[in-house]
This record gives sequence, C-alpha cells and structure tokens, in this order.
Amino acid sequence: MELRNLITLTTGITLLTCVLAVVGVHTYATGRAQRQALVDRLSATGQIPVAGRRRHFPTLDRRLRRTRPGRKLELRLTATGLDITPGEFFVYMLATVAGLWLVGQATLAPSSARSPDCSASGRHLQFLNWQRQKRIEKFINQLPELSRILANATQAGLALRTAIGMAAEELEAPAGEELSKVAAQLAVGASMDDALGELADRLPSRELVVLVTTLVLSNRAGGQVVSALRNLTETLEERKETRREVRTQLSQVSMTSYAVPVLGVGALFLMNGVKGGALDRMTGSPAGQLAVITAFGLYAVGFVLIRRLSRIDV
Repeated sequence: MELRNLITLTTGITLLTCVLAVVGVHTYATGRAQRQALVDRLSATGQIPVAGRRRHFPTLDRRLRRTRPGRKLELRLTATGLDITPGEFFVYMLATVAGLWLVGQATLAPSSARSPDCSASGRHLQFLNWQRQKRIEKFINQLPELSRILANATQAGLALRTAIGMAAEELEAPAGEELSKVAAQLAVGASMDDALGELADRLPSRELVVLVTTLVLSNRAGGQVVSALRNLTETLEERKETRREVRTQLSQVSMTSYAVPVLGVGALFLMNGVKGGALDRMTGSPAGQLAVITAFGLYAVGFVLIRRLSRIDV
C-alpha cells in the first residue's frame, strides 16, 4: 500500500512538474516575443538604436547618452541617418584627431604640429551637418511623390494614418524611414500633431513644414485633404525644378569654393616634395608659423565667403 501511494505521489509530482515546465516555456516565449515587438517598435521610432550589427563601445555609449552633449550628439546622428552610436562617433573622432596629430608630427615642425588636429572636432560636427543637409535635400526631392501618394490614398477613402503607413512602405529612404517612425509613433498612441511635429524637427525645411501644416490642419478641421494635397503636389514639383535649376547654375561656384583651399594646401605640400625639408624649416620659425596660420585662415574665410555669396534660398 505504501509503495502504491509512493508511486502515485511520484507520478503526480512528475505530471505537475511537466505542466509547470510547459507553462514556464510558454510564458518565456510569450515574454520574449513581446519584448522583441517592443524593441522593434522603439527602434522604428528612433528611441533606441536599430538592432542589426554588433555595437562597439557600449559602456562609453551609455555614459555619453546620460550627458547633455551626448543627447545632443544622438539627435544629430539620428537626423543624419547614419548607422552609428554616439560612443562609436566619439571614439572615431578621437582616432581621427590622433591620426592628424601623427601626420602633423611627420610633416610639420613639432611646435606647429598641433594645428591640424585643433579643429578636428569642429570638422566632425560640420560633417554631421553636411550629412543632415544632404538627407534633408533628398527628403525634399521625395516630397512631391509623398504628397501624391497621400492624396491618392485619402481619395480612395483611407484614413490619414493608414495613408502614412502606405507611403512608408512604398517610398525609399530617407522618406520611407522617417514615415516608418511616424507610423510607429502613431501606433503606440502618439497624436498626429506630435508625430508630424517631430518629423519636421528632425528634418527642418520649408517644404516639409508646409506639408506638415496642411496635414495637421486638415486632420483637425476635417477639411478637403485631397484637394489641398493635389495643389501642394504641383507647388512642390515647381519648387523642385526651381531648386534644380539654381543648383545647376551655382555648381561652378561651389566647385571653386572647394578647389581654392585644396590647391593652396596642395601647393604647400608640393613645395615640400620638390625641396625636402622646406615645410619643416618654414614652420620652424615664428614668422613661418604665422604665415601658415594666416594662409589657412584666409583660405577658410574665402571658402565661407564664397559659400555665403552663392547661397540662394528658394
């Protein structure tokens, strides 16, 4: 009798253990799926880095994100569309500064070898601004097609939220990526005003502000979205052609602004190659260092002036 009771108890405990194991595995799988869905949704909204490749320097990246400059850097990187974290960018910037310092040590006099790496961080920020501006220009060129897709979708009876998701699937980057973030924010409960407002903040431009204002006002007042988007599509097409003509007319001036400093610096190193040690002797004296700094300063001023004079806002 005791043996039978022991067998029954053991069988019951085994069955209970199996049931608890199945429930535990099911709970674990469900939680893992929910976590992955949350990560995908937050990645689409830009709140966490997009998963994919293995991230380097995670500890430094976490510490940078806690600081105010780190958060600003993260916003800059998000606007550029580059697949890089603030920690990786900071390390790469330090590596570039160290490389420029080594090049300066090898080519210039020791007393003036610091000059190439002094403005390296500023150039990195200029590079981010250039990447952001290039992304904005590409997004502006996609705005007529975006407006056309939204107009066709709303004319077919689809809601504006659904039309934005459809445009995100059909358009290429950067418009597709940015609209995917907007659609993901709308999916988690964000309002249309907030989602489109963040889009305008990430990629500021007059054309996008007009489109966002049109969509927001039409969504609030329930006006004729189709007719407004049709008119806006024609206007954006005309502005796109005008910008293209202006860019073509100013292409020679833009190339001149880059060619002048490149020729000057190239002539400096060419002189050192023709007569070895000339650059070292020139930068070894205070007068030579002053002349080199003045020349680089004049090249920078000339570059800025040419760019400013050739800038035409359309």
